[in-house]
Amino acid sequence: MTKSPNTKSSVLPTGGGAALMDPADTVILLLDHQAGLFQTVKDIAVADLRRNVEMLAKLATLLGVPVITTASEPAGPNGPLMPEIRRFAPHAVHVPRKGEVNAWDNDDFVAQVRVTGRKTLVMAGVWTSVCVMFPALDARAAGYEVYAVIDASGDPSEMASRTSLARFVQGGVKPVSTNAVLSELHRTWARPEAADLAQLYALVAPNYAAVMESFQKAQEAAR
Repeated sequence: MTKSPNTKSSVLPTGGGAALMDPADTVILLLDHQAGLFQTVKDIAVADLRRNVEMLAKLATLLGVPVITTASEPAGPNGPLMPEIRRFAPHAVHVPRKGEVNAWDNDDFVAQVRVTGRKTLVMAGVWTSVCVMFPALDARAAGYEVYAVIDASGDPSEMASRTSLARFVQGGVKPVSTNAVLSELHRTWARPEAADLAQLYALVAPNYAAVMESFQKAQEAAR
């Protein structure tokens, strides 16, 4: 079984959350976040998209969640994967493909997912309507619980994004935001990583940095 870099954090006994993601059963799949494909994204600002992917990588490292990456033809016009993933999730396992558009058509990729022993798949990628959609639907059909992180993914148009959302729901894939992924895996501030998690909220909600700053200033003034 693939070992995560940090296994100290799992779901804490908060008294609920049975319907939420369990960090101990979750693997994050980052699909085709390639430099060339970024140039086609029109439904979200690319800077926001990259920042949200960065947050997922940092969250996975902080909470010991496995990460699997893959890319279709990285030596071609789609370009290489964004380097932030490897930088912030050095434990990520990269699975090269042999030209398959659908990552789930690659036996090595599916085998790497299976070896984690985890059944909750959190997927993000470019394009949402293809690189996320195809493996998400196949994984769901294979019995996995699948979440599609919409704002860590991108598509060539708003129309493509809207139709993707509809098809996800029809196929039993759960659309989710990066902020929701962070909050679901976080679950409680009564944990040793709380300060680091707060920094991640400032990535997905930049104005939250102002909230933290004002709180810190108030604490300093009170002292």
